[in-house]
Amino acid sequence: MDSTTLVIFGASGDLTRRKLIPALYNAAGKGRLPAGFHLVGMSRSVLPTTEFRADLRQAALGLEARRDPAWDAFAATIETLRGDPTSADDLEHLERRLVELESEGSGGANRLYYLATPPHVYPEVIARLGALGMTAQAHGWRRLVVEKPFGSDLPTAQALNQAIHQVLDESQVYRIDHYLGKETVQNVLVFRFANSIFEPLWNRRYIDHVQITVAETVGVEHRGDFYDRVGVLRDMFQNHLMQVLTMVAMEPPSSFDADALRDERSKALRAVRPIAAQSVLSETVRAQYQGYLQETGVAPDSTTPTYAALRLFIDNWRWQGVPFYLRSGKAMAAKTTGVLIQFKSVPHVMFPLPPGRSIRPNALEICLQPDEGMHLVFEVKVPDTMSEMRSVDMDFHYAEAFGPDAIPDAYERLLLDALAGDASLFTRADTIELAWQLVDPIERAWEAAGGLGLSSYPQGSWGPTAADDLLASDGHSWSSSCMDHLSGSPG
Repeated sequence: MDSTTLVIFGASGDLTRRKLIPALYNAAGKGRLPAGFHLVGMSRSVLPTTEFRADLRQAALGLEARRDPAWDAFAATIETLRGDPTSADDLEHLERRLVELESEGSGGANRLYYLATPPHVYPEVIARLGALGMTAQAHGWRRLVVEKPFGSDLPTAQALNQAIHQVLDESQVYRIDHYLGKETVQNVLVFRFANSIFEPLWNRRYIDHVQITVAETVGVEHRGDFYDRVGVLRDMFQNHLMQVLTMVAMEPPSSFDADALRDERSKALRAVRPIAAQSVLSETVRAQYQGYLQETGVAPDSTTPTYAALRLFIDNWRWQGVPFYLRSGKAMAAKTTGVLIQFKSVPHVMFPLPPGRSIRPNALEICLQPDEGMHLVFEVKVPDTMSEMRSVDMDFHYAEAFGPDAIPDAYERLLLDALAGDASLFTRADTIELAWQLVDPIERAWEAAGGLGLSSYPQGSWGPTAADDLLASDGHSWSSSCMDHLSGSPG
């Protein structure tokens, strides 16, 4: 029997307690972890194994949880090793312990290394692993999971890719973006390619425009110093929003193979038209929420945006001329992530409508959170009227169809895929660099403009009026991205 060991570097961090361990525990309860599984947590400040298990139990089950045999069985696979993953001596100590664990099996010795460390140490940890032969696949597979942020711009992303490829083949690398692990994001592909009624309409002939929204209600909280150096474009657009865009815009892959899927996502990004420097101020909006400059760690004269909206175009046969509007911000009216597919208006109105009235175009909203589901808006005639119309909603809710706890956390799916060697939902090196190529020129233009064009917006709003004007110039308005269906709030 093969053994499989997950090594978490930086195991004492919040990511391990809050995401990784609960996800692995849930997977273990479903019997989905490989046989012969071990978990070794390593960091300079990690607790001893017994205390670490107790701490993780509280994180996974809560303070008041009763004895859980399933947790006890899972916890028995966990141990800790105090050490610095950039230290050759400490990694040699880790290697000896891993060999001891692997000797318990009679087959291959597989390892998944997870970098939950600060990003600036990624290259050194990877180089040390390679120098000590810990990435060689002579006795089993070796894979590496890399958390975002993957670089802070194109040159740093390219440098990190080069550092990785000096040690590992691209097939061994799993760059994780939890948005691709969300069930609702994955369902975009099923919705498009497993239902013959939608894909024929998924093009410039029938779609007027597309909106992608990722809104957060929280501000920068205790991350002011970090966030002020990053901003919303690097924090959200380069990864999350660009990944959702590729799922909406990609061509049908030839198969559900990881390479085929990632090829099409890469092609979609490659076709996005870069925003020229002279057009940045007219094609983008940036803003800060009111009170941002008073947040701890934020420079008093900061021009770092907490909100951004972009108008992008995809130069290919399917999408030519169709605007894609992307927006994301902090301290907004609701926490929501959604995609609006706005179809074109009917070409001719044959009904005797009242003066000033028009027929509302059909719309499809794909709600990724919090009310996960799909909503198709179409027109019907109001009974006992000559031709009065009303928009109605044909909807699907995951919670209603599959139960309130049916959707697993994204990390559960992604960890299982990495253990199984399925890279479909992980980001490839070329896609990372393509996204930075789109984001970097915007950042440079904003920096050159200083405070020119920087708007503000009240906390708890849907963003600055300048973002409304961006769409109004094309005759459009923002959708509240699924919040209508949850609370009836206006967009």
